[in-house]
Amino acid sequence: MAFLWLLHDIRTPLLDRLMQFVTYFGQELIIIAVICALYWCADKRFAYLLGFTYFTAGLGVQTLKITFRIPRPWVLDPDFSAVESAVPAATGYSFPSGHTQGATALYFPFALKAKSPILKGIFVFAFLLVGFSRMYLGCHTPKDVFVSMGLSIGISLIIWHFQRFLLGDSRYLKQIAAVIALFSLAVAAYALFLDHAGTIETKYALDCCRASGAGLGFSTGWYTERTHLNFDTHTRTLPGQLAKLAAGLSAAFILKESFSFFFGNSVLAKMAEYFILVLWVLVIYPYLFTKLIDLQAAD
Repeated sequence: MAFLWLLHDIRTPLLDRLMQFVTYFGQELIIIAVICALYWCADKRFAYLLGFTYFTAGLGVQTLKITFRIPRPWVLDPDFSAVESAVPAATGYSFPSGHTQGATALYFPFALKAKSPILKGIFVFAFLLVGFSRMYLGCHTPKDVFVSMGLSIGISLIIWHFQRFLLGDSRYLKQIAAVIALFSLAVAAYALFLDHAGTIETKYALDCCRASGAGLGFSTGWYTERTHLNFDTHTRTLPGQLAKLAAGLSAAFILKESFSFFFGNSVLAKMAEYFILVLWVLVIYPYLFTKLIDLQAAD
């Protein structure tokens, strides 16, 4: 807490706004939008690698959150206050940091992929800055940030090292998908058990089950796309690519909002919502625009 108090004492309105802007680059919306852009329009293989890293690290972080159950800094020290604009997005337990996990799982693989030392430095600086913003805003302690960063870097390096096995070898698709699915189900079962036992509140189990639903959607969608669809990312023109991206993201947003409207916000409803959203990204929407391209070619 001493470091957070140090940052607390140097806060200014301008820095508050700047760090609030920086922290958005670790939010789920930005990360999923980047993965969708790559997956639908540019580099499907690298998007899969990001998906493996992001969803696996997310499941790991959520498991640690409900295991250690460390409160937010303003609960640990009632005299401490976070930047007010950052509090609504600070859901769940404090340790480890979810925003830092998301940013590291996204930008560190970009750093590994980049050829230019300057680009590598920019991507590393990006996730370090997001981690710093979480501390400046008062939402996480250094331990929350650095453990999350270390976990995400470790998972990124493992997946990067084994990418040929995961993405190039089709012999073990079923086994890999099954491992991800079982891991996702295990995390959901663990969260629901702790919720039922009264160890954690339902709102904390909710975050875990959303991650589990996304993990299940990723394992199912990855296996289905690789074995039955194997779509091509390219369209004839840049405007066509932009239209494809905009339509897919808009439909995903509508799907998310309508799902909550019709089925509510229960733990299992949220798990099903994220399962379907990831399936939309990986299989349903690619199938639809592949069919549309085929029809246009036939004309």
